[in-house]
Amino acid sequence: MARLGYVRNRAARATQPRRAGSIALVVGEESVKVFADPFFARMLRSVSNSLVAADLQLVLLTLHSPREYRTVSRYLRSGHVDGALFVSMHGRPDFDYASLGIPIVLCGRPVSGGQQLTYVDADNVAGAWNAVKYLLDNGRKAIATIAGPPDMAPGIDRLLGYRKAMTAADASDPGMVAYGDFGSASGEHALFRLIDHRPGIDAVFAASDLMAAGALRALRRLGRCVPDDVAVIGFDDSPSAQQARPKLSTVRQPVDAMAARMVSELLAQIACPGRQPSHIVLDTELVLRDST
Repeated sequence: MARLGYVRNRAARATQPRRAGSIALVVGEESVKVFADPFFARMLRSVSNSLVAADLQLVLLTLHSPREYRTVSRYLRSGHVDGALFVSMHGRPDFDYASLGIPIVLCGRPVSGGQQLTYVDADNVAGAWNAVKYLLDNGRKAIATIAGPPDMAPGIDRLLGYRKAMTAADASDPGMVAYGDFGSASGEHALFRLIDHRPGIDAVFAASDLMAAGALRALRRLGRCVPDDVAVIGFDDSPSAQQARPKLSTVRQPVDAMAARMVSELLAQIACPGRQPSHIVLDTELVLRDST
C-alpha cells in the first residue's frame, strides 16, 4: 500500500457521497514568496470572500519541492476537500491533475496539455501588447522587457505580447529581453543586465509590478530619471504600483473577478461532475501614472 501510494476513497464507501465542506487553494510557490507577493494576498482574500457565501472553508496549500508535490497530491486524493483551485503553477510534468479525482480549476492556462482542464486567465498577451504599443506611440524607441519565468503561462504570454508589439513596429531586438521570477530583486538585477548590453534603453515593460519596482530602484542607482530618461510600465496593478516612486503605470488584471469566476466554475463542477471544461479569459486594462 505504501509503495503504490494507496489512499482510501472515502466517498466510494458511501451510497451518498459525503461532502468535506472544504476547498483547497494550492499555490505552486514556496511559502516565503506566497506571503511576500501581494498578488497572492489579493487572490486569497477574494477566493475566501467568494467561498463564504457558499458556506465552504478554505485550505491553503503551498508546494515547491518534489516532496511537497507528493504530500499535496496525497492530501487532495484523500477526501479532505471537495475541489481545488491551483494558482501560480509552473510547467512541471510531474504533477498529475487527472489522478486527483476531484474537480479542479486553474488560475491561468496550463503551459501544456490544458484542453481537459478548466482555467480562468487574464488576457496577458493583449495587456502586454497595449503597454508596449503605448510606449511606442509616445516616442519610445529602445524598449526593453523584464519577462517572467518561461515555465509559466503569464511569463510566456506577456513576453509574447511584448514581442508582437515590437515586431509590428520593426523594433525587435533579442538583446532587449531579460528574465526575472516576478520578484522585486530579480527586476533590479535584470535592469542592470539590460543596461550593460543596451545602455540606450529609454523604456522598460516589466511583467510584474514587483519587478518594475526593482527596475525603478536600479534606475535611481544609475542616476536615470523616470520617466524623462526611461519610462517604466509594470503588470498587475498591485498596491506596490501606487506606493512606488514615481507611481507606477501598469496593466491591471482583474484579480477579484478572476477569483470569483474560479470559485463559480469549481462549484459548478462539484454540482455537475460531468461538466465540460471551460477556458475563460478576462480583459486587462492599461493604467497610466507618473512612470510614463
